[in-house]
Amino acid sequence: MSIPLVAPASTPLLVDRALEGVAHRCVLGNYSAPAAPRGQTVSKDSRTWRIGDSSEVSWIRTNTPPGPAITSAIPPIFDAYATVVIPDDDSARPASDTALIRVLTAHTSDQPWWLGYLDTGAHDVVFDRAWKVICYSGWSYVLVEAGPTQAESWRTDDNWRGRLPDLIFPADHTWLVSMLWDDDWRCLGGSSTLVQAVLAEPALDARAVEIESNATPPGYEAR
Repeated sequence: MSIPLVAPASTPLLVDRALEGVAHRCVLGNYSAPAAPRGQTVSKDSRTWRIGDSSEVSWIRTNTPPGPAITSAIPPIFDAYATVVIPDDDSARPASDTALIRVLTAHTSDQPWWLGYLDTGAHDVVFDRAWKVICYSGWSYVLVEAGPTQAESWRTDDNWRGRLPDLIFPADHTWLVSMLWDDDWRCLGGSSTLVQAVLAEPALDARAVEIESNATPPGYEAR
């Protein structure tokens, strides 16, 4: 599991960005991040989509301390946990992404999903000029309220991160999928039924993880 670098609380790092003409200021380390203005939207696929603010990820941000355990990505509030390795093979990776979305959809009531795209500077965030929220150790995400179809189709395939968003969860928070900055796998928390369905899906290289154990899949290295 990735262990991000954070500025010491005594020497906060100030970051200012202009997004959609609005100054965005956050402090990393002993940081504070203003909520995005409510009512922000973006346009795609001939319709508008709501941009999330910091309140939508506060339940994640305040419950995921850095470290090797799966709780660095997933809050310790779920019945079961797993990791899903992203295939290196270009033909297997889209099938894996599709299978994961299919299983998640089958175990979720009809509701919006939040899709988060991590701004690494090297990967597509879909909406380049949208307001970003801060999660984990000061990382910026474009957070959009959409659904499973958009989760699978909005981003083109990448040989490292696949095509799915880096953060996915339904409006009722019954599960969470998160891929941290340097990882080659996704972390998942949810009901025992959902996790068992993920483990049983042949297209997924999935592994159950105990909450207190190192979540790094065998053969992989946490960076």
